Amino acid sequence: QVQVVESGGGLVQAGDSLRLSCAASGHTFSSYAMGWFRQAPGSEREIVAAINTGGTSTYYTDSVKGRFTISRDDAKNTVYLRMNSLKPEDTAVYYCAARREYVFSNDYYSSPNDYAYWGQGTQVTVSS
Repeated sequence: QVQVVESGGGLVQAGDSLRLSCAASGHTFSSYAMGWFRQAPGSEREIVAAINTGGTSTYYTDSVKGRFTISRDDAKNTVYLRMNSLKPEDTAVYYCAARREYVFSNDYYSSPNDYAYWGQGTQVTVSS
């Protein structure tokens, strides 16, 4: 079992950048596929980006392609979300999620139902 804790959110202006971090507990972080989701008030939780075990495959929702980058550092048990050129519509609570993989896989996962472990979220607010 893994526990994940997000950090790095805040209030920024449109065009600014932020880097979110998700620190995971445990000794098997490299065996987890990871995802970043976000949820705005009144909206469903949606995928932002995902990365497989090993960090060789990534997925981005269309609205963030070219602006956001997901990466992982297994030595630090951490996954990151670098967010550039932020827009007011990026405002949401951002959640980190983890899915245990028992064999090496190039798969990433884009549905909240694919993940068993979730952090508490970090607020990102982008002002215009």
